[in-house]
Amino acid sequence: MKALVIIFAVLGFLITVAAGLAYAGLYDVAADEPHWGITRGFIASTRERSIARQSREVGTPPALDDPALLAMGAEHYDEMCVSCHLAPGMGENEIRAGLNPRPPKLAERGIRRSPEQDFWIIKHGFKMTAMPAWGATHDDHSIWAMVAFVQKLPGLPRTDYDALVAQGRAAGHSHEGSEGHSHEEAGTADEHSHEDAEHHHDH
Repeated sequence: MKALVIIFAVLGFLITVAAGLAYAGLYDVAADEPHWGITRGFIASTRERSIARQSREVGTPPALDDPALLAMGAEHYDEMCVSCHLAPGMGENEIRAGLNPRPPKLAERGIRRSPEQDFWIIKHGFKMTAMPAWGATHDDHSIWAMVAFVQKLPGLPRTDYDALVAQGRAAGHSHEGSEGHSHEEAGTADEHSHEDAEHHHDH
C-alpha cells in the first residue's frame, strides 16, 4: 500500500511539472527543435500501441498482388507521397529537411507493418505530424491500392517503380487537376520523373 502511495505521488508530481512547463510556454514546439528523449519515447510508444489496437478493426485486405491494384497504388504514391516518403534511389529534398518527425523512406523502411496497419495509417494519418488522413479524400479501394504498393515498395528497383507508375497513369488513375493533389501543389519541381533529387518547393 505504501508503495502505491509513493508511485501515485511521483506520477502526480511529474504531471504537475509537465503541466507547469506547458502552461508557461517553456516547451519548445518548433519543428527544428528535437523532442526531449522522454517525450520522443512516449510519443513513439503511444503511436505504436494505437496503431496495433486501431488496425484490428480494419477487416480483411483484398488481393494485394493484383497487378491493377498495384499500378493504381503506384500512381497514387507517386502523385501524393513522394515529396515526404521519396521514391527508390531518390535523395533528400527540402521539405523533408524541415519536418519533425522526419517521414520514413518507405523504399528503405526497416519496420514492416501488416497490410491492416498500413491501411489504418494511410486512411487516418497521425496527429501533429505531416501525415494526412487520406481517407478524407479517397475511398477504401484507393487506400488498399496504396497499401498494396507500399507493401511491395521496400527494395523495389527504380525501373520497376517507374514501370508501375506508368501503368497506373495509362489506366487512367491520374490525380492531375483533382482533389488538389498534383505535384505542382505539392511543391515539387519535376511533375513525373523525380530524377532530380534536389526538388525546389516554391510556396
